[in-house]
Amino acid sequence: MVTATLTSKGQLTIPKAVRDTLHLHSGDLVAFIIHGDKEAVLKPMTKSVDEVFGRLYSPGQPRKSVEQMKDAVAGRMRNLKK
Repeated sequence: MVTATLTSKGQLTIPKAVRDTLHLHSGDLVAFIIHGDKEAVLKPMTKSVDEVFGRLYSPGQPRKSVEQMKDAVAGRMRNLKK
């Protein structure tokens, strides 16, 4: 069994062995599923491609070419470096 200590601020550090097993990385979301008043399950909140497919679609929005998308990304990256 792997354990962690709750801090006075209510924070936990998820042990490396658990992060590695669940493929968790910095910024990932996790859910706590409560069972009764004595047990909780930690569940990674990951999405498959099938779950997010079509999220960027907006009716009436003109299609963009690959070159237009590349140019937009490059422009955004230039602005972030400033």
